[in-house]
Amino acid sequence: MSARILLIEDDERIRTSLRLALEDEGYCVEGAATGEAGLEAFEHEAIDVVLVDLMLPGMDGFDCTRALRQASDVPIIVVSARQDTHDVVAGLEAGADDYVTKPFVLKELCARIRSSLRRARAPEPSERRDFGAGDLEIIPEEGVVRLGGHEVHLTRTEFRLLCELAQSPGRVFSREQLLDRIWGYDYFGDGRIVDVHVRRLRLKVEKDPTEPLRVVTVRGLGYKFQP
Repeated sequence: MSARILLIEDDERIRTSLRLALEDEGYCVEGAATGEAGLEAFEHEAIDVVLVDLMLPGMDGFDCTRALRQASDVPIIVVSARQDTHDVVAGLEAGADDYVTKPFVLKELCARIRSSLRRARAPEPSERRDFGAGDLEIIPEEGVVRLGGHEVHLTRTEFRLLCELAQSPGRVFSREQLLDRIWGYDYFGDGRIVDVHVRRLRLKVEKDPTEPLRVVTVRGLGYKFQP
């Protein structure tokens, strides 16, 4: 069965041309011209990936992304003409998994959609049943993370990022390596995507996210999981 994509884009020409291009790639596409219409469509359709523009009338793309993320772990890709670092980071902080700037090459967007669909699948079992450090417990087979005995809700991307780091404690991963391993590409990627997801992950698994003890930055190199 073809993956179903929800495209939230107010420009009718862009929405139509992108819908036709994605349908040629084998996807089923549901279009919406506003954030409100997109949320309504999401409630009534089984959606696999959401593409959302930031500059929408009424509810903007940031608020739309936040609402989608509160409701679901569905992969969200921001597709926007805004290229400023603040806008990119804000879009990711709102809950998006990825960010593509306009104009874009269809091949690039499709690569990111495929990567999002792969990440949405259940994680592969680990060689060890569970692992972690101290009061942090990670059970890959169940997709569960517990901190101090209480389950922590992570998005699929955050969960895969934590597993990748925690399965190799002490090993330093560069941003490029994490883009390749978690997002599934290294030449299309933007290191800011990794930084924002690390920051979001720390908010959930660190007692003090400003002084992380588990997901640690190694200046000039990348990130590591400190047991």
